[in-house]
Amino acid sequence: MHNTLNIATFNIHKGVTHFNARFALHHQRDLLRKLKADVVFLQEVRDAHAQHSKRFAAWPVTGQAEYLAEAVWPDYAYGKNSVYPAGHHGNALLSKFPIINTTNIDISAHSSEERGMLHCEIEIPQWSAPLHSICVHLGLFAQWRREQLLVVADYIRQHVPAQAPLIIAGDFNDWGMRTGRIFAESLQMHEVFEQHTGKPARSFPSWLPILRLDRIYVRGFQIKHAEVHSGTNFLKVSDHAMLTANLVKHDSLY
Repeated sequence: MHNTLNIATFNIHKGVTHFNARFALHHQRDLLRKLKADVVFLQEVRDAHAQHSKRFAAWPVTGQAEYLAEAVWPDYAYGKNSVYPAGHHGNALLSKFPIINTTNIDISAHSSEERGMLHCEIEIPQWSAPLHSICVHLGLFAQWRREQLLVVADYIRQHVPAQAPLIIAGDFNDWGMRTGRIFAESLQMHEVFEQHTGKPARSFPSWLPILRLDRIYVRGFQIKHAEVHSGTNFLKVSDHAMLTANLVKHDSLY
């Protein structure tokens, strides 16, 4: 029975490095594939951009989400959050198992900053209930994050059964850590690095992580392992580190 899951979360910075200096999507895809994750939570996926598609010769014709998923993750979902004249970007989720339902919710707290949450129900063989996976990218200001997490928590209470396995991952921008803790406690969830090492992971900037911005929250799982993937090689990849976790589903949820 497939009760172990490898997951990853990564803010890909729209597939380019700092200040749009270098196209990095192919490096990002190579690194993601090496992780052998079953489910990947991605933020700042730029699925269309008129100027960049002309400027960067390797820009994928099919869009960044499909390019990253190709040949490894048979199912993927993309949630468009931020739309502008040149294109759009948002969250994406890649899965080795069938995605049976997808919902994308606008959780923007201010008109100047468009944010969203992507909710996917994933059907995993021999599990009695689908896995609920939620990918989020929260705002830069604490008040906005508080408002957004209230929306996310309310949505979960309405749409995710209390006994269903649940993972929420993404860029929380929560360097103070207080907002995330209140959110997790309200939903009886655990942050995997906090549970595994005592504190959320340092993930920004990726080449020398100082700030704890990216998170993985779970309900219904034990944490076997959690790891931060960072270092000087990320200067050519993204400003965020990748986070991975190896999870084991509680027997009570079968």
